[in-house]
Amino acid sequence: MSTAPRLAAAKRDWGHDESGCTVLHIDMDAFYASLEVARQPELKGKPVVIGTGPRSVVSAANYEARRYGINSAMPSARARQLCPNAVFLPVDIRYYRKVSQSIMRDVFLTVTDRFEQVSVDEGYMDVSGALLRWGKPSAIGAWIRHEVERRFHVTCSVGIAANKLVAKIASTNAKPNGMLLIPSSRSAEFVQMMPLRSIPGIGPKLEQRLNTWGIASVADLSQLSMEQLTQATGSPANARHLWMASRGMDDRIVTPTHVEKSIGSEETLLEDTTDQRIACQQLRESCNTIARSLRNRGFMARTVTVKLRFTDLRYRTRSCTLGQPADAASTLYPTCVTLLHAMLDMRGDDATQPLPRPVRLIGVSVSGLTEANNTAIQPSLDDLLEEHGRTDETTTSNRLRAAEAALDAVRSKYGNQAANLGI
Repeated sequence: MSTAPRLAAAKRDWGHDESGCTVLHIDMDAFYASLEVARQPELKGKPVVIGTGPRSVVSAANYEARRYGINSAMPSARARQLCPNAVFLPVDIRYYRKVSQSIMRDVFLTVTDRFEQVSVDEGYMDVSGALLRWGKPSAIGAWIRHEVERRFHVTCSVGIAANKLVAKIASTNAKPNGMLLIPSSRSAEFVQMMPLRSIPGIGPKLEQRLNTWGIASVADLSQLSMEQLTQATGSPANARHLWMASRGMDDRIVTPTHVEKSIGSEETLLEDTTDQRIACQQLRESCNTIARSLRNRGFMARTVTVKLRFTDLRYRTRSCTLGQPADAASTLYPTCVTLLHAMLDMRGDDATQPLPRPVRLIGVSVSGLTEANNTAIQPSLDDLLEEHGRTDETTTSNRLRAAEAALDAVRSKYGNQAANLGI
């Protein structure tokens, strides 16, 4: 569910010169909620919110619910206060992913293989090679919108432009269920009428920092030199990105191969806690989930990140790069406990020691993914010594990894909680 700012004045006819406008950004409209309405037609016209439970947050809301001020990441309890009559439903991510895959395969990829999926409900398309058949990018956009609605009973919005940045901003301002073409010659004009937060990468902190420089809009941003932007952002890379973006420029290409960058698992606790045992139990469950996902997808991970959310809703994260790529919870979990202690400045190994601050959410993610079949693992000195001392020449880490892989089959048949390995 997009929370990017939109301007009513931007949703207008910008002209019909489509030359050079070969990038489409397709964004599904209120995807999760729309899919629930599609499979439960009796919900049509009613405010629908995806996210249940007293401690959950809103994952999606349809446009009927948004009229009450409900947005993604809002606590579900707050959403209930804003709209007590809304229909609240649990997240069914497997169903959403299944339909998403069908839409990508049966609609988007029939136009061109130059398609880059960036999330379950959006992607970019380079249609330069498809124009011989289709004639105009707008014809492709219109067909996509029609087919998605006809086949799947949900709608999408399409932005058409000369690059990814402008196409994405265009699709955002075309919502809901619209299409917006921005001619190449008007890219800068279109972008410069936007608020700062329209530019991907400008969050609350950077916006506040830019505000202190007297920059309140993209138009203001475009008046600064590269040197001034470097001073304002403190980063030459950020300065270059903002300098180009404020002029409607973007040199990123549509990359068809979708490479997974990270895998994560997090849980909002039923009650805020300072109990370290509860926190570690959640870390272990997240590590089990992530390790199983890594093995199922044929990946190994190099970096581990622990995320905490506190009572005041502020986040804190800490990461660590492993000595060897891993796909086992027996490796991930001890690292996560170390990160937890370091993040909260906890000393000692006392498992009963309370956390210094109550935590509301605990999560783990892994990144630096590589294909397991192509990942070489160098045995450590301890591994070599252990192998030499055993008749079967195995190590504890290898045996634990094999045991976890064997448990995957048990969980697949009897459920995720059927069996767990003590770590």
